Order: sequence, then structure tokens, then C-alpha cells
Amino acid sequence: MLDAKDFLGCGWSFPPTFRKDNDDKDCYALMAVGREDIEQSLHILLSTSLGERVMLPQFGCNLADYQFESMSNTLIGFITDLVTNAILYYEARIKTDKITVSQSDSWDAIQGCLRINIDYTIRATNSRYNYVYDFYIQEGRSEGINAAIAIR
Repeated sequence: MLDAKDFLGCGWSFPPTFRKDNDDKDCYALMAVGREDIEQSLHILLSTSLGERVMLPQFGCNLADYQFESMSNTLIGFITDLVTNAILYYEARIKTDKITVSQSDSWDAIQGCLRINIDYTIRATNSRYNYVYDFYIQEGRSEGINAAIAIR
């Protein structure tokens, strides 16, 4: 019988990491399996600019293009739409339940941090999770690859 992880697939870990056994001469790439693979795919999708991948020029969100914009409700709505469409087209293993883009407190506003909160359901297992992606507008950088938690 197939395990739920078989439905979700596996891929190279991100960032690519290689391991060599001490007693073995073989070197191998570490793999991400199941939900971990989905979380890493979300991180890659949100941190990739449009046109960055030659064979998939529409892959990504282009969040870095908005790093010098002033934060407003219009920008937050636009980023929400960008993330929604990117996940819809390039991460078919999940169904987004809710996407919110916000500044959680005044310190985030001072730092120019947008918190992208993605509530999603894995289609194969019908399990619900939450992924948080922090995007710093001023620097155009992100954090949050290990921020996913299960919703019970």
C-alpha cells in the first residue's frame, strides 16, 4: 500500500545539501519528503523572481520588485494576489484556504516586514497546515523556511 509521502513526492532539499558517509565512498544529496518538500517548494516559489528560471519564466512571485514601495493596503492586496496566483499555478499539491499579508506589530512596520501567512490543505492527505513567510520590504530578503506548523 502506498504511504501518504509517496503521493506528496520527494525532491532535493533546499538549499541543496550533500552528505558523505565516513565508511562509504558514496556521496548523496539529502532529500526532502512529504510536507517538508511542500514547505521548501513554497519558500522557493515565494523567493523567486519572474523570469529567473529560464525554462519556466512565469514561475515565482517577484516580491523583490516591491522592496522600495511604501506599505499600503493596495500593496498588501496586490502581494496577496501574487502569492495566490503563484501557488495556484505552481504548487498543485496544496489547496490554499486563506492567505493573509500583514504587519504583525509596530516593530514589523518599522523594519518594513510583511508577514505572509498561508493556511493550506494538502490535497492527498486532507491535512491542514500553516506556513509563515516573512518578507522584509526594505532589504528584499525573506525568512521562514521552517515556520510551518500543523493545525489541529
